[in-house]
Amino acid sequence: ALIDVTPSMNWGTEGVTKRDLGIAAIATIGFLSQKMGDRFGGLIMRPDEIKRLPAQSGRTALYGLLRRMLTEPIVSDHTTGPYTLAAGVQRLARAERRRGMRVVVSDFLTPGDFELDANVAPEWERPMRELAVRNQVLAVEVVDRHEVEFADVGELLIRDPETDFERYVNTSDEAARERMDAATAAQRERVRVALRRAGAAHIQLRTDRDWVHDIARFVLAYRRTAGMLHQPPAGVTK
Repeated sequence: ALIDVTPSMNWGTEGVTKRDLGIAAIATIGFLSQKMGDRFGGLIMRPDEIKRLPAQSGRTALYGLLRRMLTEPIVSDHTTGPYTLAAGVQRLARAERRRGMRVVVSDFLTPGDFELDANVAPEWERPMRELAVRNQVLAVEVVDRHEVEFADVGELLIRDPETDFERYVNTSDEAARERMDAATAAQRERVRVALRRAGAAHIQLRTDRDWVHDIARFVLAYRRTAGMLHQPPAGVTK
């Protein structure tokens, strides 16, 4: 599993941050998919460093992985470095040569990328596609409610924790809120389309929803779909 802990993942207005929700998702998926002898490992992606947690067998290894992710220090705003999600996914592909499940947890936001056209591929799409060639890839997109639904709270200073961008916006202006909501919807649609093109399974988790229910529903639906995809043609036995 790759967990993105860049500054944008520290956001959360519903009692939980996107980062903590992402780690909870890794825990849930790990326990749901655990089998005897499975090896669990991961990467923690900061802007200035990627930390590898070598894969080890057993439930103890999974507990150790989660503990290490939970105790990783919070990355302060405007921390700079050479690592983006694209670099993290590339490192994930090289970290373990055995085929298996790869889980990528992120908000899939790239600093300075303001593109909204779904036909324009994000820089992380190609590494995700290459990762999916040999592995079963699950992309867990984590978002906060107030990233996608701007509340009416009057004059608001919007700041990007990863760049120098900041701007005052009057959120009481209904037309302004509609424009922001439309831009955010287009941004999330671009993520969805890019992950589909990359061949990754995709689940979106929100900090204001029952994420356990969302994961369970996704796993059940995914199992049904996978079963249909792996059925042999008519007249052919397995």
